[in-house]
Amino acid sequence: MQITMGLFDHMVVQRDAKNRSAALFSGECTDSGSVRVSVTLNGEPVRGFSGKVVGQAARGKMNGSIDGLPVGGPYELTLSVGDQSAVVKDLLVGDVWLLGGQSNMQGCGLFPKKRPVADKEVRAFYMDDRWGVAKDPIHNMWQCVDQVHIDLQGGVRSAKPAPDWGVCPGPSFGAEMRKLTKGVPQGLIACAHGGTSMPQWDPKLKKAGGKSLYGAMVRRLQKNGGRVAGMIWYQGCSDCFDGAAQLYTERMKEFVSALRRDCQNKELPIVIVQIARVISWAEEQKHFWNMVQEQQRLLAYRIKNLQTVPVIDLPLDDTIHISGESQAVLGGRMAQAMEVLRGNRQAGLPPITLESTEIEETRCLGVVVAKFGNVMGGLQAGSRPSGFAITSDVSTDNIFDTVIDGDTVRIRTTMAPADLSMAMLHYGFGYNPYCNITDKAGRSLPVFGPIALGKPRAITSFIRSWEISDFKPSAGDLTSLKYPAEIVKSSLEKRTFSDNFCLLHPEIAARGNKDEVIYFVTTFNCASEMRLNLVLGYDGPVKAWVNGRKVFHDPSGTNPATPQKGVGAFKAKAGDHELVVALGTNSGNAWGIYVRLERLGVSAKALRDVTYELPSI
Repeated sequence: MQITMGLFDHMVVQRDAKNRSAALFSGECTDSGSVRVSVTLNGEPVRGFSGKVVGQAARGKMNGSIDGLPVGGPYELTLSVGDQSAVVKDLLVGDVWLLGGQSNMQGCGLFPKKRPVADKEVRAFYMDDRWGVAKDPIHNMWQCVDQVHIDLQGGVRSAKPAPDWGVCPGPSFGAEMRKLTKGVPQGLIACAHGGTSMPQWDPKLKKAGGKSLYGAMVRRLQKNGGRVAGMIWYQGCSDCFDGAAQLYTERMKEFVSALRRDCQNKELPIVIVQIARVISWAEEQKHFWNMVQEQQRLLAYRIKNLQTVPVIDLPLDDTIHISGESQAVLGGRMAQAMEVLRGNRQAGLPPITLESTEIEETRCLGVVVAKFGNVMGGLQAGSRPSGFAITSDVSTDNIFDTVIDGDTVRIRTTMAPADLSMAMLHYGFGYNPYCNITDKAGRSLPVFGPIALGKPRAITSFIRSWEISDFKPSAGDLTSLKYPAEIVKSSLEKRTFSDNFCLLHPEIAARGNKDEVIYFVTTFNCASEMRLNLVLGYDGPVKAWVNGRKVFHDPSGTNPATPQKGVGAFKAKAGDHELVVALGTNSGNAWGIYVRLERLGVSAKALRDVTYELPSI
């Protein structure tokens, strides 16, 4: 007799709603008939489990379910069919978790000088398909069973790492969950792989089994009975570039939907981590890093039963990986958020949220008043609270003081209130910000932004990636300029600008005082039919078309370019659309354009809760 699914030595099996086991198992045996089980706890028989019928065997196969064992253990089970038997030792009943994502979940932290003592009732299902006490590194890639983890390393099995490296948040998550659940055993199914992107986790690759990340995760899930309590996830760094960042929300929605189907739990609780910091990446790409962080923050509003845990305040062990000591802090934060999701009222509050912003005036200067929700015990920081940034075409170095008062932060600026109302608020702006504000429970503010400081609007980030034409002959004030169908079909230069303002001043200035025109081309997608405004800033004559239809024209555009100089309204059906903007060079005086899309007709509640969909660029 051999058990192949659902029951293994040192395993944690998932409890049901009644705090009892419901452990499906299957295997092989040559005898036929009833499968019986006898269970002992500390050498003593467990009442009701002495020769209990739990399944059937026939034609070389056996299947069954161990139902009714109370939470706890360790149990020893003896299964028998006829003269054949198999023993499962040291089995616990508790909660089991999937661990997914990339390197910070796989474990790249350095071990602290004083290593934590492993909790014997926190177990891990290692990459070699064995259960054991959870000790980092639990993602033992050098012994992995699934081929995908070898293929992703160029076809070579990973070498065993140095003995001081490999800390992930899993064991600390499990230890804290055991405390919060008052001693319930915890199991961790390790599934992460460093450097992986959302397309590599695509659920559509499930049929590839162990040759895909999603397929390997589902295989490991099913091998352990197919039921888990939830998932923790740390991923996103590998999607922070043009063409991928814009799709992160939709890809996460698809991933979560598929995961919940495969776990047979429509409300499977999921806690994700908002990516933190990175050093020495290409400066022009930082916009996409912040874009993914903002989408991760908002996923809690867009996917039911999901929470996002920030880590922007935690130190690193290298240019991108949370330190080993920080991984322990992160594990605790994720456990606390998970227990809140699961309805444990004693666990505290959900992760901190940005509730509102408004502008006050003090001595003719603007002050941003940011109010936060779910703050436990008030906000705190060092002697100088840090992490906020205000982006504006008027000023960039504009914050001279930050004052904390309970759940409210006052950000004192050098800007006039009128200018501030046109600016954007951020926390954790860029790749490597210094952020040190937490609540008294030690939980960080989330990275957020850009947040419009004027009236809430359903508006996209500034469009920075375009296909751009060569300079074309003058069209004057562009009144006679037709939709440039031939130019759109021609070879255009792809370009991503490093700022919200798509700056072409060096190129325009190099051509002297010529009066020419240049075209900016991009596409966007609407998930449903939308009424939209094209919001433009420009410093020369400008004209714009959507799907070849003119939506805006200003023949007298001139300096300066401000972010909302002109607005053109139009309707867009569900699907893909083409946007073309023509900018006259204003006899060499033009510098560039700002472009955003604003959705109209969004309710005040949806604006407040950020539950609307925007066009994806």
